[in-house]
Amino acid sequence: MQLTHYTTHFKKHKFPIIVVCDNVTNAPNIGSLFRISDAFGIEKLILCGDHIPFGRKMTKTSRATEKVVDFQIAKNAIDSVLTLKKEGYYIVSLEITENSMPVHNHNFSKEKPIALIVGDENFGVSEDILNLSDQIIHIDMFGQNSSMNVVQATNIALYEITKQLL
Repeated sequence: MQLTHYTTHFKKHKFPIIVVCDNVTNAPNIGSLFRISDAFGIEKLILCGDHIPFGRKMTKTSRATEKVVDFQIAKNAIDSVLTLKKEGYYIVSLEITENSMPVHNHNFSKEKPIALIVGDENFGVSEDILNLSDQIIHIDMFGQNSSMNVVQATNIALYEITKQLL
């Protein structure tokens, strides 16, 4: 028998993870980021940028999780990342670079809270934030394309990080 939201046996758990969105502005992507933030029990979602759409398209995709996920809207991601770094967060950017390592090869420590930085749908994580990062991770891909949707990539990264932190 299929279980419902009310009959699953999942235990609620909050992880010391903040997801920082560096200029993610697509409404369905933002709604999906709320939904996965709830699903993975993250501490907070920080949406950074000038035009964060909070309308019907976002709420349709979020399925009301924007009401239960702690979130903040910030003008720019760099200030948010600098603040989190000062607060002792381990800054991890999700981006493919010359120095990035596969997410599944990185050992995430329980010693420090984690700030996972995800990037703009077209341009990824900014160079300034990459330079501030303690680690840059990527997802190995095996097709012709070298990128995937920000929500899908965040899902994969949060799955691996939370699996290691349990």
